[in-house]
Amino acid sequence: MKITTLAATKREIPQMEGASGISKQVPISKNDGSPVFSFRVFTFEPGGHTPYHAHPNEHINYVIEGNGVVVTSSGEEREIKQGDFILILPNEKHQYRNKSSSSRLVIICAVPKEYE
Repeated sequence: MKITTLAATKREIPQMEGASGISKQVPISKNDGSPVFSFRVFTFEPGGHTPYHAHPNEHINYVIEGNGVVVTSSGEEREIKQGDFILILPNEKHQYRNKSSSSRLVIICAVPKEYE
């Protein structure tokens, strides 16, 4: 068993081409013995975003703070806010954006442990 807090979890700047203004923390992962999932927490500073990308596995997101948009495979911007769950299917192109000029966007991202 592992019990931890986000405050106790190392914060890193992800090395993703096209990303800007985001940091990542991984409080639970395969390194902790998790048999299926890794849980990552991404913090988007005002104006921060991921690259517009796709990957071969699904991931499930939960907005724990703030609001922003997810850019879909068709280019549509779908609003997201605190309390929302988002399912990104395998190979579905997407991008997360914090469109605020003053508030952070913080999301939990659950992925298969092999992806982490």
